[in-house]
Amino acid sequence: MVEKTWKCPGCSDNEQYVLAKLQEKTKISDRNALATIMGNIKSESNFIPNICEGGARVSYTECKVGGYGLIQWTSIGRYKGLGNFCAKYVCDPSSLEGQTRWMINEPIFQRYLPEFEGRGKTVDQYMVAAYYWLGWGIKGYRQQYAYDYTKKLIYA
Repeated sequence: MVEKTWKCPGCSDNEQYVLAKLQEKTKISDRNALATIMGNIKSESNFIPNICEGGARVSYTECKVGGYGLIQWTSIGRYKGLGNFCAKYVCDPSSLEGQTRWMINEPIFQRYLPEFEGRGKTVDQYMVAAYYWLGWGIKGYRQQYAYDYTKKLIYA
């Protein structure tokens, strides 16, 4: 018997990969929680792992200013955390796989993970946890992207 999970038909390969890993490696099962996380990643990087703030596509070591990667790790601790994690666990800090692993294991995400593993909250309520996880300066379209994902995700 195959266990049902949230899927995103029509989403990019990168979006589908992150969605699958979030469900595989955490206890997040609420559509609104997953949609909120996905909407925030879309806002930060459009699911492009090797993107430096401003749009340059470069390797981890070549991003010298601003945020880098899926969630635009900006602070020196978070940025170095990605590199140190991938050095320890033999992954590429420029890759989708390496960054997804770090994102899920990062201490800041782990601190707010129980909020996302809860059930029955609205996107607006999950956005509070997303703000504390990411600490964005500009809200932008992230909430609209989250609502868009709530319409795309199917349980199959």
